Amino acid sequence: MPDRLAPLIAPSPAPWPQDAPPRRHARPENKDGKRNLPPVRADAMWVTVLIPAHNEVKQITETIASLRRQERPPDQIVVIADNCTDATAAFAQLCGVEIVGTRGNRHKKAGALNQVLDRLLSILGPNDAVMVMDADSALDPGFIRHGVDYLATGRYAAVGGTFTGKPGGGAVGMFQRNEYARYARDVRRLRGKALVLTGTATIFRASTLQEVVAARRARRLPGLPHVYDVRVLTEDNELTLAILHLGFRILCPKECTLTTEVMPTWRDLARQRLRWKRGALENLVDYGWTPITRPYWGRQLLSLIGIIVITAYLGSLAYSVFWLGGVNLRPLWAAITVIFMVERVVSVRQRGAAQMALASTIVVEMIFDVFLQAVQARAFWQAAWRKERKW
Repeated sequence: MPDRLAPLIAPSPAPWPQDAPPRRHARPENKDGKRNLPPVRADAMWVTVLIPAHNEVKQITETIASLRRQERPPDQIVVIADNCTDATAAFAQLCGVEIVGTRGNRHKKAGALNQVLDRLLSILGPNDAVMVMDADSALDPGFIRHGVDYLATGRYAAVGGTFTGKPGGGAVGMFQRNEYARYARDVRRLRGKALVLTGTATIFRASTLQEVVAARRARRLPGLPHVYDVRVLTEDNELTLAILHLGFRILCPKECTLTTEVMPTWRDLARQRLRWKRGALENLVDYGWTPITRPYWGRQLLSLIGIIVITAYLGSLAYSVFWLGGVNLRPLWAAITVIFMVERVVSVRQRGAAQMALASTIVVEMIFDVFLQAVQARAFWQAAWRKERKW
């Protein structure tokens, strides 16, 4: 297989052919109305891993080591050093991977990836796969092998992972690890039907990404003709919507797992979640009301109802304490309390008995839930008043 790095370090980006006609939708090939890609042999697929990294010197070697330990190692690993002021590139180079530096990138992760993908996609074929993963993530050994097996069938255009949190972060880290365990449990119960291909780690068929670019150029999808839309706060969520609107399937199978860094402080976590939640709202506004976005709009409605319910619940408790002299829950609120407790305990079962016991106290878990609801409320407010988007 020829060296793929040469096009990436060329003096100027290779332009996308302007006279190339946009690809047309293939006819649905299954009862679910979704499209298949041509099947290929799993052992013939060439996997290129792209790792966008901005000052990730503390994490990058662990990330690369997790790729070296794969049961099916990637064929090429490229670290995209994006405006780094530390030794990220030097440490990555010592690990024996290829380094590409960004040029004048002002669009964070999405811009860094686009600078490479704009040139890389022009030389990729039907047997190619592109994996994008965060520089603070570490894959479990079977991730790529299983991901490639699913992609090779042609049934799925992209395969993402479910993740657990790395150690650290004190109480706020613990809450995130519990939250990620619940998310992974929900995805398993839905047999891998996740709503988002997260940026922690996802493998794409190269032809999928090529079609996304062509559809953006033909204005069948929002954004400029690049893989990632640089206008949005949540580029991974937007790309998921783009792939689904092209009629493809996605999957987050139970075999594709990894660990990722948790936010170390409440302030950092609030900023991260505000970006996620507001970005998800704005992505939906960009795509409008479609058969694909309806379930996502439904989740936003449930989030709004959750804010109302938690506000009413806490208001009822405050009224009981300050006006009635003690906690006097009515049957409705008592039932809600029991349901909340059971859900918190059962959904964190894989984290062990200690976390289950902690969840049963309700109060501890309620702190985190109220925190997330407050961030969600702020996201609704900012989106409604069109506050400036900040990464």
